[in-house]
Order: sequence, then C-alpha cells, then structure tokens
Amino acid sequence: MFNSIYKNKRVLITGHTGFKGSWLTTWLLKMGAEVAGYSIGIPSTPSHFEDLNIQSKIQHHIGDIRDFQHFFQVCKDFKPEFIFHLAAQLLVRYSNIEPHETFEVNVLGTLNVLECIRQLKDIIKVGVIITSDKCYDNVEWLYGYRENDKLGGEDPYSGSKGAAELVAKSYCKSYFNNNDGPRVLTVRAGNVIGGGDWATDRIVPDIVKSWQKNIDVSIRSPHSTRPWQHVLEPLSGYLMLGHKLYESNDLNGEAFNFGPDSTINKSVKDLIEEMILNWKNSPGWLDLSEKKSNSSKESHLLKLSCDKANILLKWFPTLNFNETIKFTSDWYINYINKQTEIFSFTSQQIDQYEKHAIVKKLAWTI
Repeated sequence: MFNSIYKNKRVLITGHTGFKGSWLTTWLLKMGAEVAGYSIGIPSTPSHFEDLNIQSKIQHHIGDIRDFQHFFQVCKDFKPEFIFHLAAQLLVRYSNIEPHETFEVNVLGTLNVLECIRQLKDIIKVGVIITSDKCYDNVEWLYGYRENDKLGGEDPYSGSKGAAELVAKSYCKSYFNNNDGPRVLTVRAGNVIGGGDWATDRIVPDIVKSWQKNIDVSIRSPHSTRPWQHVLEPLSGYLMLGHKLYESNDLNGEAFNFGPDSTINKSVKDLIEEMILNWKNSPGWLDLSEKKSNSSKESHLLKLSCDKANILLKWFPTLNFNETIKFTSDWYINYINKQTEIFSFTSQQIDQYEKHAIVKKLAWTI
C-alpha cells in the first residue's frame, strides 16, 4: 500500500482546514506522516477540522495563499517533501459575486505554490495541484471530459480553475521537466460528498441542515447530474499520485481526472432519494425547479472520463453510489446523535474504505 511512502515524511497541505483538506490530513496522520497545514482560516461553522481536533497533531499555519512571502517562509521552515495544494475559492455562485477574489485565490494561489516548489527545488520532491472538474469548458455533451479537452468555462469559477491548470502546465514544462528536480502534476475531481462538509450552497450540507430542523430541503435543480463520489475516492487518487511521483518521473507534468464510473448518471434527485433511505424519518424535499430564477446559469450535465487513471494507475472507484450515500449519511447521523467521537468515527470510515478497496483488490492497496 502507498501508506508506507508517507510514513515519517513531511507533507504540507494547503487548505487543510477545509472539507477535503481535513480528511486528507486525518488520513496522512494515520499513515504516520508529519503534517503541516496552511489555510486562511476555518471555512465553515460547524467545522470538520475543529471537530476532528487535529490542530495539536500538526503544524497549523493561518495565512493567505496569495501572500507569497509568508507561504514561502512556512515552506522554508517546515521543509516539506510533499505539497498537496487544495486551498481555493470553492463556490461557483460566490465566484459570480466576487470574481476578482476568485481569480486571485485560484490562480495567484496556485502560482505561489508552484513558485515555492521552484525556489525550494532541493527540498520539495512532489507537488500535487488540485483544481476541479469545472476547469473544463462544459458544453454538456454526453461523454466524459478527458484530460486533453478544452479548459475554461463561462463563469469566473470555471475560468479561474482553467487558468490555474495553464499556469501549472507552463511551470511543469519550464521548470519541472528533468529527472532530478521536483515532480508536479494536476488533478481534477468531480463533486465530492461525505461527512464533515458544511460549506454554503452545497447539496449535502443543505439537506442535513434542513433535516436537522425537521423541515423539507428546497431543491432548485433536481434533475441536474453530477459525478458524485465520496471524498475518500479522489483522496486515494491524490495519495497514489504522490506515491508514484516520489518513486519515478514517469507521470511528471500530467493531469488526471478522478470520478465515479462515467456510465452511471445520478441526479440530485437520485442523491436525495438515496439519502432518505438511509435517514430515519427524514422530512423529504421540495422541488423548486419550476420557480427557479434564470439569473444565474447552472450546468445540468457534467461527467468526467477516468480512463487515464484506470489505464495508467489501475485506479478505480472503491464505493458504488449506494455505498457512497451510506458512508455520507452514517457520518452525519453519528454527528447529530453524538454517538462516536468525530476523529474516531472519521478514522473508522477511512479504515472501512481501505477494507472495501482491499476486498476489491484495487491497485493502491497492493
């Protein structure tokens, strides 16, 4: 398993206080890594990061990824061998309100991480740059987007993620193209769900917050499809790529998609109905699609092709759709009922996920 690579290694995660970042931090701690995190603050209330209470287990740094000098000093002092760059402005609708901030955080932030890797090339061995499935120019075709398809979209969020990919590509071609230097690549994941996500304007947190109050959740686009996957799915891919980059130069400069089986289309409605099956006495949901304003454009179809990860990495999703929803529902039900301490339950779900992968004999478990 790739966990042996990370034992006693220094790993820096940007955006470690966020949803994906807190799960990645927990997983790396379980592997025995020495972890440092760099984030602008706590992004939500409640907060998965705070509930996990892992601040004392890592080097916890508060800072703006746009502040190059501060971030550079943190890297220089910590001397990471791996950097996983997750820090970002994540919300599509917010990007329409604050486009300048979105481009600054997502593009300049990525540039700063790459420049730190370039300047500290004798220290930093691996950089995994996480962007988004929305980096693609989404024309809503029926087949999954591949890594060489057109980047950029009509909204500021998509544009910022496409631009971040171009910045990363230019650095890989110009500075990270030899066997002795750092090895860097980019990854694009679909809509991740799972316990501990409390972000604004996201489907699962909206459902949970409504059901906690015993009221229907209002849904504006029930028939939109998304590449739903549990948060641990792309994280397993990120960790696998970090492992591969550390061991060889073969994948340096590449880009990879991580998502569910692209032949399986599941809508927002499908997700809610599956959650209802796992949630005793759920209040249900209210369809607002007929009343939805046309003031903001939303994509209705978005799929990723993971053929490249399947073929080159032998990476495949561990959980099917039903298992993904059960993992997610179980976490929130445990949280609401205060059954098991959050760090313990989150760690148990990582263990369960690994056991599922071992049973399926997936490549990263061998």
